[in-house]
Amino acid sequence: MRRLLLLLLGLLLLHQGRCFEFVIDGEWEDEMTHVHDHQERHKRAILTSEEQDDFEAIRGDDITVKSYKVESRITSRFAHTTVRSSVVNSGSKAQSIGFNVQIPKRAFITNFTMNVNGITFVGSVKEKTVARNLYAQARARGKAAGIVRANSLDMETFKTEVHVPPGSHIEFELHYQEMMQRKLGFYEHSLYLQPGRLVPQFQVDVYIFEPKGISMVQTPHTLGENFANLIKVTNTKDKAHIHFKPNLQQQKKCDNCTGSAIDGAFTVRYDVNRDSNAGELQVSDGHFVQFFAPTNLSPLPKNIVFVIDVSGSMWGVKMKQTVEAMKAILDDLTIDDHFSIVDFNHNVRCWSEELVPGSSIQIEDAKNYVQNIKPNGGTNINEALMRAVQMLVRASNQGLIDPRSVSMIILVSDGDPTVGEIKLSTIQKNVKRVMREEYSLFSLGIGFDVDYDFLERIAMENRGMAQRIYANHDAADQLRTFYSQVSSPLLRRITIQFPEDSVSDVTQNSFDKFFGGSEIVVAGKVLPSDSNTLTSFTTAAAARLDITLETEADTLVLDQELAKQQHSFTGFARQLWAYITVKQLISERSLAPTAAKKRKITQRIMALAVEHQFVTPLTAMLVESEDAKERLLADFPKDPKHGCCSGLGGGPGGSASSNMGPVQVVYQPPPWVQMTTTATPSEAAKGPEELAVPQQINLVDNDPHFIVHLRRSNTFVCFNIDSTPGHILNLVSDPGTGLVVNGQLIGSKKVKKGKMNTYFGSISVYYQPDGVSVTISTNSITLNDGMNNQSFTWRATAEITQDGVRISIVKNSHVTIVINNNIQVMVLLHRVWKKHPTNVDFLGIYIPNDNRYSPLVHGLIGQFHREPNLTVYDMHDGADPLKKEATMEVKGNTLQVTRGWQKDYRLDNKRGTNVYCWFIHNSGKGFIDGHYTDYIVPNLNSFLYTH
Repeated sequence: MRRLLLLLLGLLLLHQGRCFEFVIDGEWEDEMTHVHDHQERHKRAILTSEEQDDFEAIRGDDITVKSYKVESRITSRFAHTTVRSSVVNSGSKAQSIGFNVQIPKRAFITNFTMNVNGITFVGSVKEKTVARNLYAQARARGKAAGIVRANSLDMETFKTEVHVPPGSHIEFELHYQEMMQRKLGFYEHSLYLQPGRLVPQFQVDVYIFEPKGISMVQTPHTLGENFANLIKVTNTKDKAHIHFKPNLQQQKKCDNCTGSAIDGAFTVRYDVNRDSNAGELQVSDGHFVQFFAPTNLSPLPKNIVFVIDVSGSMWGVKMKQTVEAMKAILDDLTIDDHFSIVDFNHNVRCWSEELVPGSSIQIEDAKNYVQNIKPNGGTNINEALMRAVQMLVRASNQGLIDPRSVSMIILVSDGDPTVGEIKLSTIQKNVKRVMREEYSLFSLGIGFDVDYDFLERIAMENRGMAQRIYANHDAADQLRTFYSQVSSPLLRRITIQFPEDSVSDVTQNSFDKFFGGSEIVVAGKVLPSDSNTLTSFTTAAAARLDITLETEADTLVLDQELAKQQHSFTGFARQLWAYITVKQLISERSLAPTAAKKRKITQRIMALAVEHQFVTPLTAMLVESEDAKERLLADFPKDPKHGCCSGLGGGPGGSASSNMGPVQVVYQPPPWVQMTTTATPSEAAKGPEELAVPQQINLVDNDPHFIVHLRRSNTFVCFNIDSTPGHILNLVSDPGTGLVVNGQLIGSKKVKKGKMNTYFGSISVYYQPDGVSVTISTNSITLNDGMNNQSFTWRATAEITQDGVRISIVKNSHVTIVINNNIQVMVLLHRVWKKHPTNVDFLGIYIPNDNRYSPLVHGLIGQFHREPNLTVYDMHDGADPLKKEATMEVKGNTLQVTRGWQKDYRLDNKRGTNVYCWFIHNSGKGFIDGHYTDYIVPNLNSFLYTH
């Protein structure tokens, strides 16, 4: 255990006959006795043992804390937190009063102000050298002291002390900002509350605004059960307010106690609505943010090599916790996963030289192997990682692993290398050289002896991430929690792009992997344009799917909405873009190959941090009085063992690199069905609004009106099916190709003129050879591969490819399904006014006649692939002078038919295009084989076996 001496700097500042001083705190660390309960996520604030006994938000004797208020405004996952406190020195002597705030490491302090007896100190972020020089000048005049942010495990402690005479009134105010990171399916915002005393006005408010809506809000009992009923949650569709305001009695540890029971983290968890797997694109203040967190996707198979440090320093609790965690992690593997274990000290051993499937027998054997490990010896990290990579490469070269699987190495270590190659830069180069682009390295550093900065660099450089594991009683839980974040890879090779000349300064937009429960975030600047719409295109590879998704955003509407919101964080998109950019640049800086490259990145970080007022490792906050006669300095502490900062790297599986220039993309639309348009002479005379529609198409649209085009005679024949809501009608059944198309009927809201109109509410296209079915309803499009459902909504344009099936969705318009480039089905969406007294949303279906079916094809539409001979004669005026009547001979039947028209809605979704056809009465009797009831099937994927 190391501890740096606490530095005290007492400089007397004279003003109006009174004196006050500020104290600078250094950094310290303690390896054991940390209160950290991951079961409840921050049950208490995480402090070193030295801090636990005496940490207080406000420190001092004989003081009156008039108020302590914390407010967070979270808008679109970006939080701006303000901590305010008002204190009076009510004692009879001058004394030092401290103001301490614990903030997450990932947050950036953006401002600090302090008012001492009417003298206001205001903070401004400057380049570190500039701030230090100004501060040094003030110190030379005896007119300044320091203020600092000190490291404390998962958090940093902002500390200051002011020495004031009796009766002095001090007001403190600290601001910091952070992006909420989605982990395990939710965002978590924690405020660390440890006032250390009773406060008359104690209040916490968290305001959340999410434009797409909030799906859930939780307030885990991290402060203890006694405060559960005092936390009030008010939420609407897109807003939430979490309020905590205990009175003095409610703050007490007991009825007669004078100490405060408030001691720990005030935690809020929430998630947002995701009505489309295409993600959420938001534009505000000239900046955009794209959020991408798809769900309902099948996990990708995993290939994992666990590399475990078993050197002597792992003896005891570290090894015990690692073994406990590994046994639980091994139990999570499936038969589709492949794995092995490498354990190392001065030597390197393998449980299995080859990757093996995650069968119950192999898992049990691996657990026994781990259980019997006895730590001893040195630490040969280089050789262990080389062996792990060789194992993955060999399995890949031999074709033993699924080409769509995800390959990763998970390294668990607690020490610096002591055996073999011990130069960290050389190990880093060696790992980079042998790792293939599709492999990821995740580093877990246990305790304080490990060089965490090194582990972070090799992880970020190899498409992974690093995490500190604290060597205490719940290290096993920490290991399992980390593994759960990377145990469900859903997508590979994710790229989010934008049309050329529409955006600039885009943050990292290509990601190696996406893990379930997390989120990918891309931000940038929006370039001036005549259009009020910004579009993004996302491509990715899933377990059996290749996905292309299109997302649109109005560039004006969100700012208009934010202006109406009382507690929203205006300017969030601008700050969020800067936050991500700075984090990624800090990661790039740590990996910079040359000094020149490092200097260039450093200049960019400093410029952005000053512009957006972030206190970073390269900037500092100069806190000045209004007349600039007194100055303080808010600075990062030096912490080489921990690493000063942790880059985002695009989240789990993301690379640390960043594309900072404009994205240039030429978007190629999906290949929609191409059809020609012709018109008969009689139809051509009817005017442009009544032009005929594309030929070689059979369709069912509206109540359900079937329109069959007979190519040889160039004749359109129409008929209705008067069936019952809930019935499933077979449209195409082809056992030869394995294709079936069925539609389920829904009814109108009520009977109209004695008749219940029916429409198609669901259409299913099932392709038996690949076991793939696509079910389209008025709400969603669902792809089922026999094991998992993948759902998409009508709210985004997308293209999905699985095996021989391609699905193209046009936002709020239509879906085209193409099977093996031989068969096409298009389903059209009809939306009606929600409050319409009768009509309902429904679907139309359009099937080209040139689909390549087998001779076995049948169904209400499929049967006409074999075109029947048809003769129409004796055309004459009917009861309606606008509708001719005639006699039709078809399939050996003589039918009385009427000349009328139906609608094709492909070219005009609202008004439709007229199709003139001969109408068959009595639900197509005589024109279709058998009776229409012969085509009713039991479920949406049923073939038609009798007709």
